Amino acid sequence: MTQTSTATASTSTASTPKRVAILATHGFEQSELMEPLQQLKDAGFTVQVVAPEGPSIRGWKGKDWGDNVDVDVELSQVSPQDYDALVLPGGVINPDSLRTNAEAVAFIKSFDQAGKPLAAVCHGPWLLAEAGAAKGRKVTSWPSVQTDLRNAGAHWEDAEVVVDGHVITSRKPDDLPAFCSAVIDAVKQATPRAA
Repeated sequence: MTQTSTATASTSTASTPKRVAILATHGFEQSELMEPLQQLKDAGFTVQVVAPEGPSIRGWKGKDWGDNVDVDVELSQVSPQDYDALVLPGGVINPDSLRTNAEAVAFIKSFDQAGKPLAAVCHGPWLLAEAGAAKGRKVTSWPSVQTDLRNAGAHWEDAEVVVDGHVITSRKPDDLPAFCSAVIDAVKQATPRAA
């Protein structure tokens, strides 16, 4: 009996994989979008690149523009209720542009208010500050962002990954293995969104 129940629950979960949004725009750090995208997919989640506009956005790699990435869905076409978690890649241009977009900030704020996994890397935590999601939390980021985060009421730490409740942050591309692992764990443990 117990084994049948477990198998049924497992089948039910497998048929409705958790959904993760990666919110970005032009100038995202190439590795900070692509590596979480691939690792989250490999973990069995449905992952969508969400952007204010499509059909694609262009990354930043090293000291120049990187590759174009297809936008799965435009921000105006989705709701935070469509997803179980949100990932915010860094790059200097990407979060600086998104933090002036009221719709993007409201999207991020909704994940925070709902207590859903909310992960940001490198300069991505700028968006947490803008959405009010850094206040009172332990976070990390690229070193140049730490003053902004402290001014937003965060407790900044120099660590490869910092998890404070549902908020996950990392400093730089070198931290992506730890960042991705923490995000995957958080999504696995997250309460599934309402159908």
